[in-house]
Amino acid sequence: MHIDTFQTLADPTRRRVLDALSQGERQVNDLVDEVGIHQSGVSRHLRILHEAGFVAMRPDGQRRLYSLKPDPFRELEGWLGKYRELWEARLDRFGAALEARQNQKSDKGSDKR
Repeated sequence: MHIDTFQTLADPTRRRVLDALSQGERQVNDLVDEVGIHQSGVSRHLRILHEAGFVAMRPDGQRRLYSLKPDPFRELEGWLGKYRELWEARLDRFGAALEARQNQKSDKGSDKR
């Protein structure tokens, strides 16, 4: 994975296009309604997403149908997974420390009785 992936996903309109495509294959005009921008803008964002490998285009007569390609999302998930493991381990240690502290407080409270 390279920085182009993040540059591609940094644009909120492209993320809205991806969200719309997560519901299934769409043609440009359907995306115009869902994303809320002009057809030329949707086409431009689809071209960028296609060049970055996030979107596939399938001709169907005169229509062009767009859909998500899973590979870049798997690559992104793999990259994020390393960091998720790091944060989960830290959060687990933090949770254990909080629990130990709460147990100490409750033990002190029962000693006073």
